[in-house]
Amino acid sequence: MDKMTRLKDMDYYNLLEDILYNMAYSVFVTDGDGNVIMANPAASKHLNIPLDELIGSNVGDMVKTGRYSRSTAWEAIINRNYTMGAVKSISGLTNIAESTPLFDEKGNIRMVITNSRDKELFEQVICKLDKQVEINQLYKSEIDYLREKHKEADSIIASSPEMKKIINEVLRIAVTNSTVMIYGESGTGKEVIAQFIHNQSDRAGKAFISVNCAAIPESLLESEFFGYEKGAFTGADSKGKPGMFELSNQGTIFLDEIAEMPMALQSKLLRVLETREVRRIGGTKLMKLDIRVIGATNKDLADLVRKNCFREDLYYRLNVIPVDIPPLRTRPDDIRDLAQMFLKEYNMKYSYRKFFSPDTMKILCDYDWPGNVRELRNVVERSVITSTHEQITIDWLIHNRNVAPHIFSDNNPGPQEKNNLVIPASGDLKDIIQEAEYQYINKVLEDCHGCVIQAAERLGIHRSVIYKKLKNRKESSKKIKS
Repeated sequence: MDKMTRLKDMDYYNLLEDILYNMAYSVFVTDGDGNVIMANPAASKHLNIPLDELIGSNVGDMVKTGRYSRSTAWEAIINRNYTMGAVKSISGLTNIAESTPLFDEKGNIRMVITNSRDKELFEQVICKLDKQVEINQLYKSEIDYLREKHKEADSIIASSPEMKKIINEVLRIAVTNSTVMIYGESGTGKEVIAQFIHNQSDRAGKAFISVNCAAIPESLLESEFFGYEKGAFTGADSKGKPGMFELSNQGTIFLDEIAEMPMALQSKLLRVLETREVRRIGGTKLMKLDIRVIGATNKDLADLVRKNCFREDLYYRLNVIPVDIPPLRTRPDDIRDLAQMFLKEYNMKYSYRKFFSPDTMKILCDYDWPGNVRELRNVVERSVITSTHEQITIDWLIHNRNVAPHIFSDNNPGPQEKNNLVIPASGDLKDIIQEAEYQYINKVLEDCHGCVIQAAERLGIHRSVIYKKLKNRKESSKKIKS
Protein backbone atom coordinates (compact mmCIF):
# COMPACT_ATOMS: atom_id res chain seq x y z
CA MET A 1 0.00 0.00 0.00
CA ASP A 2 1.56 3.32 -1.10
CA LYS A 3 1.80 6.45 1.01
CA MET A 4 -1.16 8.27 -0.63
CA THR A 5 -3.47 5.28 -0.09
CA ARG A 6 -2.51 5.07 3.60
CA LEU A 7 -3.22 8.79 4.03
CA LYS A 8 -6.64 8.46 2.37
CA ASP A 9 -7.54 5.67 4.77
CA MET A 10 -6.71 7.81 7.81
CA ASP A 11 -9.36 9.66 9.79
CA TYR A 12 -8.95 13.17 8.30
CA TYR A 13 -11.00 14.80 11.05
CA ASN A 14 -8.82 13.36 13.83
CA LEU A 15 -5.69 14.33 11.93
CA LEU A 16 -6.94 17.90 11.43
CA GLU A 17 -8.05 18.12 15.05
CA ASP A 18 -4.57 17.07 16.27
CA ILE A 19 -2.97 19.72 14.08
CA LEU A 20 -5.32 22.49 15.20
CA TYR A 21 -5.12 21.63 18.90
CA ASN A 22 -1.33 21.82 18.88
CA MET A 23 -0.96 25.07 16.99
CA ALA A 24 0.40 28.11 18.87
CA TYR A 25 -1.68 30.44 16.70
CA SER A 26 -5.35 30.99 17.38
CA VAL A 27 -7.47 29.24 14.71
CA PHE A 28 -11.23 28.88 14.42
CA VAL A 29 -13.66 28.19 11.58
CA THR A 30 -17.19 29.53 11.09
CA ASP A 31 -19.93 28.56 8.67
CA GLY A 32 -21.43 31.03 6.20
CA ASP A 33 -23.66 32.51 8.92
CA GLY A 34 -20.83 33.19 11.38
CA ASN A 35 -21.37 30.19 13.66
CA VAL A 36 -18.11 28.75 15.05
CA ILE A 37 -17.85 25.11 13.96
CA MET A 38 -14.27 24.46 14.92
CA ALA A 39 -11.69 26.13 17.21
CA ASN A 40 -8.42 25.28 18.94
CA PRO A 41 -7.37 25.92 22.57
CA ALA A 42 -5.21 28.89 21.50
CA ALA A 43 -8.35 30.62 20.16
CA SER A 44 -10.12 30.02 23.45
CA LYS A 45 -7.17 31.51 25.32
CA HIS A 46 -6.75 34.55 23.06
CA LEU A 47 -10.47 35.39 23.06
CA ASN A 48 -10.81 34.56 26.78
CA ILE A 49 -13.83 32.34 26.05
CA PRO A 50 -14.11 28.70 27.21
CA LEU A 51 -13.64 26.35 24.27
CA ASP A 52 -17.00 24.58 24.70
CA GLU A 53 -18.70 27.99 24.81
CA LEU A 54 -16.78 29.29 21.80
CA ILE A 55 -17.77 26.38 19.55
CA GLY A 56 -21.38 26.93 18.50
CA SER A 57 -21.38 30.67 19.28
CA ASN A 58 -21.99 33.29 16.61
CA VAL A 59 -19.22 35.83 15.90
CA GLY A 60 -21.71 38.58 15.15
CA ASP A 61 -23.48 38.05 18.49
CA MET A 62 -20.14 38.07 20.36
CA VAL A 63 -19.34 41.48 18.93
CA LYS A 64 -22.78 42.79 19.94
CA THR A 65 -22.37 41.53 23.52
CA GLY A 66 -18.90 43.09 23.76
CA ARG A 67 -16.89 39.88 23.98
CA TYR A 68 -14.45 41.53 21.54
CA SER A 69 -14.30 44.81 19.65
CA ARG A 70 -14.83 43.47 16.13
CA SER A 71 -14.88 40.22 14.16
CA THR A 72 -12.80 39.92 11.01
CA ALA A 73 -14.67 36.66 10.33
CA TRP A 74 -18.02 38.50 10.33
CA GLU A 75 -16.58 41.29 8.16
CA ALA A 76 -15.25 38.67 5.71
CA ILE A 77 -18.78 37.23 5.47
CA ILE A 78 -20.32 40.68 4.90
CA ASN A 79 -17.66 41.83 2.40
CA ARG A 80 -17.16 38.38 0.85
CA ASN A 81 -13.43 39.05 0.89
CA TYR A 82 -10.25 38.48 2.88
CA THR A 83 -10.17 40.72 5.97
CA MET A 84 -7.35 41.56 8.38
CA GLY A 85 -7.24 43.80 11.45
CA ALA A 86 -6.63 44.27 15.17
CA VAL A 87 -9.18 42.65 17.50
CA LYS A 88 -9.38 43.58 21.19
CA SER A 89 -11.00 41.08 23.57
CA ILE A 90 -13.03 41.91 26.67
CA SER A 91 -9.93 41.06 28.77
CA GLY A 92 -7.94 43.79 27.03
CA LEU A 93 -5.76 41.46 24.93
CA THR A 94 -5.24 42.67 21.35
CA ASN A 95 -4.70 40.21 18.50
CA ILE A 96 -3.94 40.64 14.82
CA ALA A 97 -6.58 38.52 13.07
CA GLU A 98 -7.07 37.57 9.42
CA SER A 99 -10.12 35.81 7.98
CA THR A 100 -10.41 34.08 4.61
CA PRO A 101 -13.83 33.04 3.18
CA LEU A 102 -14.12 29.80 1.15
CA PHE A 103 -16.89 29.51 -1.47
CA ASP A 104 -18.79 26.56 -2.90
CA GLU A 105 -19.45 25.98 -6.59
CA LYS A 106 -22.55 28.20 -6.45
CA GLY A 107 -20.64 31.15 -4.98
CA ASN A 108 -22.02 30.81 -1.47
CA ILE A 109 -19.71 31.11 1.54
CA ARG A 110 -19.08 27.58 2.73
CA MET A 111 -16.84 28.54 5.67
CA VAL A 112 -14.50 31.26 6.97
CA ILE A 113 -11.07 30.36 8.35
CA THR A 114 -9.70 32.80 10.93
CA ASN A 115 -6.26 32.81 12.51
CA SER A 116 -4.78 35.37 14.86
CA ARG A 117 -1.70 36.06 16.92
CA ASP A 118 -0.87 38.34 19.83
CA LYS A 119 -0.41 41.93 18.56
CA GLU A 120 2.54 42.67 20.84
CA LEU A 121 4.32 39.48 19.77
CA PHE A 122 3.48 40.24 16.15
CA GLU A 123 4.97 43.74 16.44
CA GLN A 124 8.11 42.34 18.09
CA VAL A 125 8.57 39.98 15.14
CA ILE A 126 8.03 42.83 12.68
CA CYS A 127 10.47 44.99 14.64
CA LYS A 128 13.09 42.23 14.51
CA LEU A 129 12.52 41.82 10.79
CA ASP A 130 12.84 45.58 10.25
CA LYS A 131 16.04 45.57 12.32
CA GLN A 132 17.42 42.72 10.26
CA VAL A 133 16.53 44.55 7.04
CA GLU A 134 18.32 47.62 8.44
CA ILE A 135 21.40 45.53 9.29
CA ASN A 136 21.33 43.90 5.86
CA GLN A 137 21.07 47.33 4.25
CA LEU A 138 24.04 48.50 6.32
CA TYR A 139 26.07 45.50 5.19
CA LYS A 140 25.02 46.18 1.59
CA SER A 141 26.08 49.81 1.92
CA GLU A 142 29.46 48.76 3.33
CA ILE A 143 29.93 46.20 0.54
CA ASP A 144 28.95 48.82 -2.06
CA TYR A 145 31.39 51.28 -0.48
CA LEU A 146 34.24 48.75 -0.53
CA ARG A 147 33.35 47.80 -4.09
CA GLU A 148 33.48 51.46 -5.12
CA LYS A 149 36.83 51.88 -3.33
CA HIS A 150 38.21 48.96 -5.34
CA LYS A 151 36.79 50.46 -8.53
CA GLU A 152 38.38 53.78 -7.62
CA ALA A 153 41.75 52.09 -7.17
CA ASP A 154 41.43 50.40 -10.55
CA SER A 155 40.34 53.56 -12.41
CA ILE A 156 43.62 55.44 -12.15
CA ILE A 157 43.83 58.51 -14.36
CA ALA A 158 46.92 58.22 -16.53
CA SER A 159 46.64 60.74 -19.36
CA SER A 160 50.11 62.18 -18.86
CA PRO A 161 53.23 60.38 -20.18
CA GLU A 162 54.58 60.30 -16.61
CA MET A 163 51.59 58.39 -15.21
CA LYS A 164 51.33 56.09 -18.22
CA LYS A 165 54.93 55.08 -17.60
CA ILE A 166 54.20 54.40 -13.91
CA ILE A 167 51.10 52.31 -14.69
CA ASN A 168 53.07 50.16 -17.13
CA GLU A 169 55.76 49.77 -14.47
CA VAL A 170 53.41 48.74 -11.65
CA LEU A 171 51.60 46.28 -13.92
CA ARG A 172 54.91 44.47 -14.36
CA ILE A 173 55.56 44.71 -10.60
CA ALA A 174 52.10 43.43 -9.62
CA VAL A 175 52.62 39.90 -10.94
CA THR A 176 55.62 39.43 -8.62
CA ASN A 177 55.79 39.20 -4.82
CA SER A 178 58.60 41.75 -4.50
CA THR A 179 58.49 44.41 -1.79
CA VAL A 180 57.58 47.83 -3.20
CA MET A 181 58.44 51.27 -1.82
CA ILE A 182 56.24 54.12 -3.10
CA TYR A 183 57.54 57.68 -2.87
CA GLY A 184 55.56 60.84 -3.47
CA GLU A 185 54.31 64.07 -1.97
CA SER A 186 51.22 64.02 0.28
CA GLY A 187 48.05 63.64 -1.73
CA THR A 188 49.61 62.16 -4.87
CA GLY A 189 47.70 58.88 -4.48
CA LYS A 190 50.27 56.48 -3.04
CA GLU A 191 47.61 54.29 -1.42
CA VAL A 192 45.66 54.18 -4.70
CA ILE A 193 48.78 52.87 -6.45
CA ALA A 194 49.34 50.32 -3.64
CA GLN A 195 45.74 49.11 -3.93
CA PHE A 196 46.14 48.95 -7.72
CA ILE A 197 49.23 46.72 -7.36
CA HIS A 198 47.30 44.44 -4.97
CA ASN A 199 44.24 44.28 -7.26
CA GLN A 200 46.38 43.35 -10.25
CA SER A 201 48.24 40.60 -8.38
CA ASP A 202 47.27 37.00 -7.66
CA ARG A 203 46.49 38.16 -4.10
CA ALA A 204 43.57 40.29 -5.30
CA GLY A 205 40.98 38.11 -3.59
CA LYS A 206 42.82 38.26 -0.25
CA ALA A 207 43.15 40.95 2.41
CA PHE A 208 44.58 44.39 1.71
CA ILE A 209 45.48 45.87 5.12
CA SER A 210 46.40 49.56 5.14
CA VAL A 211 48.30 50.84 8.18
CA ASN A 212 49.13 54.51 8.70
CA CYS A 213 52.29 54.36 10.82
CA ALA A 214 51.94 58.03 11.77
CA ALA A 215 48.35 57.69 13.01
CA ILE A 216 48.86 54.94 15.63
CA PRO A 217 50.16 56.05 19.07
CA GLU A 218 53.70 54.80 19.67
CA SER A 219 52.60 52.87 22.76
CA LEU A 220 50.15 50.84 20.68
CA LEU A 221 52.25 50.29 17.55
CA GLU A 222 53.76 46.96 18.58
CA SER A 223 50.45 45.43 19.68
CA GLU A 224 48.70 46.71 16.54
CA PHE A 225 51.39 45.31 14.26
CA PHE A 226 52.05 41.97 15.94
CA GLY A 227 48.95 41.32 18.07
CA TYR A 228 48.97 39.87 21.57
CA GLU A 229 47.89 36.84 23.58
CA LYS A 230 45.29 37.06 26.35
CA GLY A 231 46.68 38.56 29.55
CA ALA A 232 49.80 39.82 27.76
CA PHE A 233 49.54 43.19 29.51
CA THR A 234 47.18 45.23 31.66
CA GLY A 235 44.10 46.20 29.67
CA ALA A 236 44.63 43.53 27.02
CA ASP A 237 41.55 41.89 25.55
CA SER A 238 40.78 38.68 27.45
CA LYS A 239 40.62 36.77 24.17
CA GLY A 240 43.81 38.19 22.70
CA LYS A 241 44.02 40.00 19.38
CA PRO A 242 45.63 39.30 15.99
CA GLY A 243 48.00 41.94 14.62
CA MET A 244 48.00 43.64 11.24
CA PHE A 245 50.60 41.23 9.83
CA GLU A 246 48.54 38.25 10.92
CA LEU A 247 45.37 39.72 9.41
CA SER A 248 47.10 40.37 6.09
CA ASN A 249 48.43 36.82 5.79
CA GLN A 250 48.20 35.59 2.16
CA GLY A 251 47.36 39.16 1.18
CA THR A 252 49.07 42.56 1.14
CA ILE A 253 50.04 44.90 3.97
CA PHE A 254 50.46 48.57 3.07
CA LEU A 255 52.67 50.54 5.48
CA ASP A 256 51.87 54.18 4.82
CA GLU A 257 54.02 57.00 6.30
CA ILE A 258 56.65 54.37 7.16
CA ALA A 259 59.28 57.05 7.79
CA GLU A 260 57.37 57.91 11.00
CA MET A 261 57.93 54.45 12.49
CA PRO A 262 59.97 54.58 15.75
CA MET A 263 63.47 53.08 15.61
CA ALA A 264 62.60 50.45 18.24
CA LEU A 265 59.83 49.07 16.04
CA GLN A 266 61.94 49.26 12.89
CA SER A 267 64.19 46.46 14.14
CA LYS A 268 61.19 44.21 14.79
CA LEU A 269 59.74 45.01 11.38
CA LEU A 270 63.10 44.12 9.84
CA ARG A 271 63.00 40.70 11.49
CA VAL A 272 59.49 40.05 10.15
CA LEU A 273 60.61 41.00 6.64
CA GLU A 274 63.68 38.75 6.88
CA THR A 275 62.04 35.67 8.42
CA ARG A 276 58.43 36.12 7.27
CA GLU A 277 57.43 35.05 10.79
CA VAL A 278 55.52 36.89 13.49
CA ARG A 279 54.93 36.23 17.17
CA ARG A 280 52.22 37.85 19.24
CA ILE A 281 53.15 39.86 22.34
CA GLY A 282 53.11 37.46 25.30
CA GLY A 283 53.09 34.44 23.00
CA THR A 284 55.61 31.72 22.23
CA LYS A 285 54.28 30.43 18.92
CA LEU A 286 55.79 31.71 15.69
CA MET A 287 53.35 32.14 12.81
CA LYS A 288 54.60 31.74 9.24
CA LEU A 289 53.52 34.59 6.98
CA ASP A 290 52.81 34.71 3.27
CA ILE A 291 52.45 38.44 2.70
CA ARG A 292 53.41 41.14 0.28
CA VAL A 293 54.74 44.36 1.82
CA ILE A 294 54.23 47.76 0.20
CA GLY A 295 55.61 50.82 1.95
CA ALA A 296 55.00 54.51 1.24
CA THR A 297 56.43 57.82 2.37
CA ASN A 298 56.54 61.47 1.39
CA LYS A 299 60.10 61.77 2.70
CA ASP A 300 63.53 60.88 1.33
CA LEU A 301 64.36 57.63 3.15
CA ALA A 302 67.95 57.62 1.91
CA ASP A 303 68.44 61.06 3.47
CA LEU A 304 66.88 59.85 6.73
CA VAL A 305 69.34 56.92 6.71
CA ARG A 306 72.23 59.35 6.36
CA LYS A 307 70.88 61.32 9.32
CA ASN A 308 70.53 58.10 11.38
CA CYS A 309 66.77 58.59 11.58
CA PHE A 310 65.95 55.38 9.70
CA ARG A 311 67.63 51.98 9.82
CA GLU A 312 69.85 51.34 6.81
CA ASP A 313 69.22 47.58 6.79
CA LEU A 314 65.43 48.15 6.87
CA TYR A 315 65.75 50.71 4.09
CA TYR A 316 67.37 48.13 1.81
CA ARG A 317 64.76 45.53 2.75
CA LEU A 318 61.95 47.93 1.79
CA ASN A 319 63.53 49.67 -1.17
CA VAL A 320 63.56 46.58 -3.41
CA ILE A 321 61.41 48.18 -6.12
CA PRO A 322 61.02 51.96 -5.68
CA VAL A 323 58.13 53.73 -7.41
CA ASP A 324 58.12 57.54 -7.61
CA ILE A 325 54.73 59.23 -8.02
CA PRO A 326 55.22 62.68 -9.59
CA PRO A 327 53.33 65.64 -8.10
CA LEU A 328 50.24 66.83 -9.93
CA ARG A 329 51.86 70.12 -10.99
CA THR A 330 54.31 68.20 -13.21
CA ARG A 331 51.55 66.32 -15.06
CA PRO A 332 48.93 68.90 -16.09
CA ASP A 333 47.47 66.46 -18.62
CA ASP A 334 45.98 64.51 -15.70
CA ILE A 335 44.32 67.49 -14.00
CA ARG A 336 41.43 67.85 -16.45
CA ASP A 337 40.59 64.13 -16.43
CA LEU A 338 40.89 63.91 -12.63
CA ALA A 339 38.63 66.94 -12.19
CA GLN A 340 36.05 65.44 -14.56
CA MET A 341 36.25 62.07 -12.79
CA PHE A 342 35.69 63.67 -9.36
CA LEU A 343 32.91 65.85 -10.80
CA LYS A 344 31.12 62.77 -12.14
CA GLU A 345 31.62 60.96 -8.83
CA TYR A 346 30.10 63.75 -6.71
CA ASN A 347 27.31 64.44 -9.19
CA MET A 348 26.29 60.80 -8.83
CA LYS A 349 26.74 60.83 -5.05
CA TYR A 350 24.64 63.96 -4.48
CA SER A 351 22.28 63.63 -7.49
CA TYR A 352 23.47 66.83 -9.21
CA ARG A 353 24.29 67.79 -12.79
CA LYS A 354 27.00 70.35 -12.13
CA PHE A 355 29.68 71.17 -14.71
CA PHE A 356 32.71 73.45 -14.96
CA SER A 357 32.71 76.34 -17.40
CA PRO A 358 35.62 76.27 -19.89
CA ASP A 359 37.42 79.17 -18.16
CA THR A 360 37.01 77.49 -14.76
CA MET A 361 38.51 74.28 -16.10
CA LYS A 362 41.38 76.29 -17.57
CA ILE A 363 42.28 77.89 -14.26
CA LEU A 364 42.06 74.47 -12.53
CA CYS A 365 44.50 73.08 -15.09
CA ASP A 366 46.85 76.07 -14.68
CA TYR A 367 47.01 75.84 -10.88
CA ASP A 368 50.03 74.19 -9.17
CA TRP A 369 48.01 72.06 -6.69
CA PRO A 370 50.49 71.87 -3.79
CA GLY A 371 48.07 69.46 -2.08
CA ASN A 372 48.07 67.32 -5.24
CA VAL A 373 45.17 65.00 -6.10
CA ARG A 374 43.71 65.22 -2.59
CA GLU A 375 43.44 69.02 -2.83
CA LEU A 376 41.86 68.80 -6.29
CA ARG A 377 39.30 66.29 -5.04
CA ASN A 378 38.41 68.55 -2.11
CA VAL A 379 37.94 71.60 -4.34
CA VAL A 380 35.70 69.66 -6.74
CA GLU A 381 33.58 68.27 -3.89
CA ARG A 382 33.18 71.70 -2.27
CA SER A 383 32.28 73.22 -5.64
CA VAL A 384 29.62 70.60 -6.37
CA ILE A 385 28.04 70.86 -2.92
CA THR A 386 28.05 74.64 -2.43
CA SER A 387 27.52 76.04 -5.94
CA THR A 388 24.01 77.37 -6.49
CA HIS A 389 23.88 76.81 -10.26
CA GLU A 390 24.63 73.89 -12.50
CA GLN A 391 27.52 75.71 -14.20
CA ILE A 392 30.47 76.33 -11.89
CA THR A 393 32.06 79.56 -13.09
CA ILE A 394 35.21 81.48 -12.20
CA ASP A 395 33.12 84.40 -10.96
CA TRP A 396 31.30 82.08 -8.57
CA LEU A 397 34.62 80.67 -7.31
CA ILE A 398 36.02 84.20 -6.85
CA HIS A 399 32.95 85.23 -4.84
CA ASN A 400 33.25 82.00 -2.82
CA ARG A 401 36.98 81.92 -2.21
CA ASN A 402 36.63 79.51 0.72
CA VAL A 403 35.87 76.80 -1.86
CA ALA A 404 39.31 77.19 -3.46
CA PRO A 405 41.17 79.66 -1.21
CA HIS A 406 44.68 78.94 -2.52
CA ILE A 407 43.73 79.23 -6.18
CA PHE A 408 42.53 82.80 -5.70
CA SER A 409 45.08 83.97 -3.16
CA ASP A 410 46.88 87.31 -3.38
CA ASN A 411 49.69 85.58 -5.26
CA ASN A 412 47.26 83.96 -7.68
CA PRO A 413 44.28 86.31 -8.12
CA GLY A 414 42.75 84.47 -11.04
CA PRO A 415 42.35 85.39 -14.69
CA GLN A 416 43.79 88.84 -15.23
CA GLU A 417 41.58 89.74 -18.14
CA LYS A 418 38.67 90.14 -15.72
CA ASN A 419 40.51 92.99 -14.02
CA ASN A 420 41.44 95.02 -17.14
CA LEU A 421 39.11 97.89 -16.25
CA VAL A 422 39.71 101.49 -17.33
CA ILE A 423 39.48 103.56 -14.16
CA PRO A 424 38.45 107.24 -14.67
CA ALA A 425 41.23 109.74 -13.86
CA SER A 426 38.86 111.92 -11.86
CA GLY A 427 35.41 111.92 -10.29
CA ASP A 428 33.86 111.08 -6.96
CA LEU A 429 33.96 107.53 -5.55
CA LYS A 430 30.36 106.76 -6.52
CA ASP A 431 31.00 107.59 -10.20
CA ILE A 432 34.22 105.54 -10.29
CA ILE A 433 32.51 102.49 -8.72
CA GLN A 434 29.59 102.82 -11.13
CA GLU A 435 31.94 103.04 -14.14
CA ALA A 436 33.98 100.01 -13.01
CA GLU A 437 30.77 98.07 -12.38
CA TYR A 438 29.44 98.99 -15.80
CA GLN A 439 32.66 97.88 -17.53
CA TYR A 440 32.75 94.59 -15.63
CA ILE A 441 29.10 93.81 -16.41
CA ASN A 442 29.71 94.52 -20.09
CA LYS A 443 32.81 92.32 -20.07
CA VAL A 444 30.85 89.41 -18.59
CA LEU A 445 27.99 90.02 -21.08
CA GLU A 446 30.55 89.93 -23.87
CA ASP A 447 31.98 86.63 -22.55
CA CYS A 448 28.42 85.25 -22.42
CA HIS A 449 27.70 86.44 -26.00
CA GLY A 450 25.03 88.84 -24.77
CA CYS A 451 23.05 86.23 -22.79
CA VAL A 452 21.79 88.16 -19.73
CA ILE A 453 20.63 85.01 -17.91
CA GLN A 454 24.08 83.41 -18.14
CA ALA A 455 25.80 86.69 -17.22
CA ALA A 456 23.59 87.07 -14.16
CA GLU A 457 24.44 83.53 -13.13
CA ARG A 458 28.16 84.23 -13.42
CA LEU A 459 27.85 87.52 -11.56
CA GLY A 460 25.75 85.96 -8.81
CA ILE A 461 22.91 88.49 -9.21
CA HIS A 462 19.39 88.49 -10.67
CA ARG A 463 19.11 89.52 -14.32
CA SER A 464 16.80 92.41 -13.35
CA VAL A 465 19.75 93.91 -11.44
CA ILE A 466 21.82 93.91 -14.63
CA TYR A 467 19.07 95.76 -16.54
CA LYS A 468 18.71 98.26 -13.71
CA LYS A 469 22.45 99.01 -13.47
CA LEU A 470 22.82 99.40 -17.24
CA LYS A 471 19.78 101.71 -17.30
CA ASN A 472 21.15 103.84 -14.44
CA ARG A 473 24.48 104.13 -16.28
CA LYS A 474 22.80 105.41 -19.46
CA GLU A 475 20.69 107.92 -17.52
CA SER A 476 23.75 109.27 -15.70
CA SER A 477 25.63 109.56 -19.02
CA LYS A 478 22.78 111.65 -20.50
CA LYS A 479 22.86 114.03 -17.52
CA ILE A 480 26.61 114.52 -17.90
CA LYS A 481 26.28 115.31 -21.64
CA SER A 482 23.43 117.78 -21.08
